[in-house]
Amino acid sequence: MTEPLEGGCLCGAARYRIEPPALSAAICHCRTCRRAAGAQSVGWATVVDARFAWTRGAPARFASSPGVERTHCANCGTSLTWRREPGTIDVTLASLDTPEALPPTQEIWLAHRVSWEPLDPALPKRAAGGE
Repeated sequence: MTEPLEGGCLCGAARYRIEPPALSAAICHCRTCRRAAGAQSVGWATVVDARFAWTRGAPARFASSPGVERTHCANCGTSLTWRREPGTIDVTLASLDTPEALPPTQEIWLAHRVSWEPLDPALPKRAAGGE
């Protein structure tokens, strides 16, 4: 990632911009991410707070577990961000306008993976969280 990236929800009500560099990008297989997104896994990019900005709309916020806040579009429901650590925010890779610009570099929480989802043999894998 060398250029700023933009993204947003399905209906366009919530939009954001992230400035390079991303700290990491991963595919998460944890139960909470699966439930929040309604998908077998979720791709995330971690960026420093100061490099992330909402450019349109105010997403709905949800405390999905102690100390974790997720956002989604209140209109169409698109899962957008995840935050636990102060100073960083994770953005769903699939909500980027150009998700190919920021490919995942690892798969995490494989202990929670659904058995029928294939894994990328080229990526490092972790039973729990990432680096």
